[in-house]
Amino acid sequence: MTVAEGLPAAGDGGGDGGPGARLHEREAELRSAGQAIGALARPGDGSGNCGPGGSASGEVLLYTGAAGLGKTAVLTEVRREAAGAGCTVLFARGGEQRRHEPFHVVRQLVQPVLAGLSDGERARVLGPWEDIVGPAVGLLRPGGQLDPQGVRDGLDFVLTRLVQLRPPVAVIVDDLHWADPESLGWLAGVAVRARELPALLVLACRDEFPDGVLALERALAAAADRCHRLRPLRPASVAHLVREALGDGAEDAFCRDVWSVTAGNPYETTALLREVLDQQLDPVGENSAQLRELAANARGMTLRHWLDKLGPTTLRFAWAASMLGTDIRPELAAAICAQSPDTAAGSVRELRRHRVLTGTPGGRLEFVHPLVATSLYQSMPPATRTGMHGVAAVEVENAGLGLLAASRHLLELLPEGDGAIVAKLRRAAREHLAIGAPEAAQRCLRRAISEPPADEDRATVLYELGCSALLTDPATTVNQLGLALAEPDGLDPGTRVDATFRLAQALAHSNRLDEAAAVCAEEAARTSPGPGRLRLEVAHFMFAVFQSVDEDGPGRSKRLAEFARMLDTVGLAFTDADADSDANSNAGTDERPLFEQDGLAHAVAVLRCWDLTLRGADRERALALAESALPHGRLPSSLGWTNTTWGFELPGILGISYLYADRVDRAEELFTEAVRAYEVAGWSGGHLGFAHLLTGMLRFRCGALAEAEDHLRRALRIAGRIGPGIPLHWDAVGALAETLAARGRLAEALELAHEHGFGPPYPSVMVLPDAPTLYGRLLLARGDAPGAAQALAAAGAALDARGWRNTVWAPWLAHLARAVAGDEPERARALAGEAVRRARESGTDSAIGSALRLGASVHERADAAELLAQAVRHLERSPARYEHAVALVDLGEALGTGSGARDALARGLELATRCDADGLADRARALLG
Repeated sequence: MTVAEGLPAAGDGGGDGGPGARLHEREAELRSAGQAIGALARPGDGSGNCGPGGSASGEVLLYTGAAGLGKTAVLTEVRREAAGAGCTVLFARGGEQRRHEPFHVVRQLVQPVLAGLSDGERARVLGPWEDIVGPAVGLLRPGGQLDPQGVRDGLDFVLTRLVQLRPPVAVIVDDLHWADPESLGWLAGVAVRARELPALLVLACRDEFPDGVLALERALAAAADRCHRLRPLRPASVAHLVREALGDGAEDAFCRDVWSVTAGNPYETTALLREVLDQQLDPVGENSAQLRELAANARGMTLRHWLDKLGPTTLRFAWAASMLGTDIRPELAAAICAQSPDTAAGSVRELRRHRVLTGTPGGRLEFVHPLVATSLYQSMPPATRTGMHGVAAVEVENAGLGLLAASRHLLELLPEGDGAIVAKLRRAAREHLAIGAPEAAQRCLRRAISEPPADEDRATVLYELGCSALLTDPATTVNQLGLALAEPDGLDPGTRVDATFRLAQALAHSNRLDEAAAVCAEEAARTSPGPGRLRLEVAHFMFAVFQSVDEDGPGRSKRLAEFARMLDTVGLAFTDADADSDANSNAGTDERPLFEQDGLAHAVAVLRCWDLTLRGADRERALALAESALPHGRLPSSLGWTNTTWGFELPGILGISYLYADRVDRAEELFTEAVRAYEVAGWSGGHLGFAHLLTGMLRFRCGALAEAEDHLRRALRIAGRIGPGIPLHWDAVGALAETLAARGRLAEALELAHEHGFGPPYPSVMVLPDAPTLYGRLLLARGDAPGAAQALAAAGAALDARGWRNTVWAPWLAHLARAVAGDEPERARALAGEAVRRARESGTDSAIGSALRLGASVHERADAAELLAQAVRHLERSPARYEHAVALVDLGEALGTGSGARDALARGLELATRCDADGLADRARALLG
């Protein structure tokens, strides 16, 4: 006999809320659900499909209440009604013992519906997100590390496609308070989008969410269109339940006392009535005194209670089942409690008879109520519970469910210094990272540290813990990598260099650039000469060059140039050595010098290019360095957007250098590759936000203002998800404000800057565009010329001290000239002239044209017209279409009347319209009359 033979046949009515069961005092809750289902399933465009063309409407229904008030029974009815209305129903239940199993709820939701699709339909639903979503939902084996936000975005895509393919869709989740954090985070996003999908999201929970997810609970509650808090039953309903179970002869006094003892809780009422039946107690008033003792037995369900009720053999199977939680595999539970198939089948029959377990159509088991599972789990003696978790960890792996499922059992074991457990936890952490669950990985690694690992492995485990949080929690990365580097039995030299670089990255992303640069410099001084030390020295230059304030900027530029010359010398030495060596000894190996294999030469070329760009040096020198960093015209693998050797900063500043040098073709190639690389990798967090920022800056520079706004808003949304104050947030707010102002929406730009606190004090990292300069420009646009002059003068003093004279990134001189023109016209013209001179030093047409255009505003009309004519000539040779349009309109206004003026205005109007510069276009129309 197999264990499954102890189960009921499919469709056997078991458990509360079965077909025909009556729910008392839940009419309003069910009516509300019926209305929502009706709105969702309403025919739209005549095709029977829901969608943008139809009138179907999605909603979020939330049922809350204490344990036992009937939330599960309500959801059972909602599922039945939704299925009857033709909905595709996605159902899941959170499990108390499976809260630490990432995407457990998501897998319950999507695996059954995906299994029911044809291969073609499944390909349409998963689309380009298959490699990212597949591991999370259990369709593919885990591979490389995934960004959690990328996984959530992929799940959004899958749900959207399901809504299109199998409408209408109802997503129903019971016991949401026990959902794993990864699923809960995704559901919180779905709740916000439910109406637009459209989809119906029905949730039930207690007010018992763990502290770590309270923010998600609040977000879900705020998104609910209909929220129902279930209340205890009134005496009349309890009396009906009593007479339904014990007969119509139950006395009123007895019924009233049942209500008093159970406080109208439906589950406790039903449990008490079972005890009354078991004790063959007559339902008369004189027996009411025994109700409290019976209720205590029914509610307490202690070890003694379960032993007396089930016996030791059946109880052990029940304990094993309670460890598995939901969707229980009978054979796996039998293996955990070491029962033969026949014995286990007998245990299942007994547990069904006592209404502990019930069967599911798929041949699995589930508890009749979560409270029963909780009671059984808590009734286990601690030593027994720990031992069974150890057995469960082994048997779950043996059943082919992998470490993703087994790791939650490993977390419950007592630390014993077992190296095998440490190894399994580390492997489990890697698998969690590979499905986009870094918090679960960190739980495993923290538990591995407490095991503890061998002394020689401790630093490596701390390193892995720090790296696991790099994409999501820089603070954890900083703490754990700092501990790893401080371990006496430390990391091997190569890993130590990598740990230092990643620590510096986390510090930089936390707006602690000075510490990032210092960490690299200090570790470089302790590192033996070789590629590792060179990498740290280059990293020191990299983080230092991103600092907004540097007391020795010009000196650092000189040292960077000297370092590059030294690296060239080292390269020649390596090349000579290679030339003298036996050619056959290098067969099948990478013959490049080691420092080239790590991209050191290319990294230094990028940093020198960026340094020259910020200094406003001749563009040809900067471009020559930029080209040297792109062998065969493409990024080397060491500088790839998803390569962790250097991070995304170096290819980013390389692209910006091209942009500021008017080589938008190169910049577009790089930035398009960035967006594609991050989308393919599923990195939807800060990396993709940075790619959208860069693309938005490119579009702005090329005069595609509407596209620029779209990309910059995406960057700002991503920054908002990560948290305020990060460098990406500053960049996105500044670039978006500049774009809105260019589109003629100055009030919106000022409101955006005010809303996000764009102003002093500024971050330690440089902002694109320069934050103090942009702040001064916003003050000037608001009409505060004195305040603008003060802010711009301070910005200029800091930039000059640093040696940064780029007039595109920080056009402070020209705007300071405008700010002081009313009171100091001569000084204004001198400032404007200096801006033009600096722009000419760069040799970049867009920089020269912009400086001439801005400078014209502080000159008399005739001189202004000449400067604007020069500006137009430079700008028409550049990719800066918006700047060109402004210069044409300014020129037309300066010329006053005549065909030349009208021609300039007409050309400016046409170009402004193509740029979506609505305010400029309106101005040109007004001037044209």
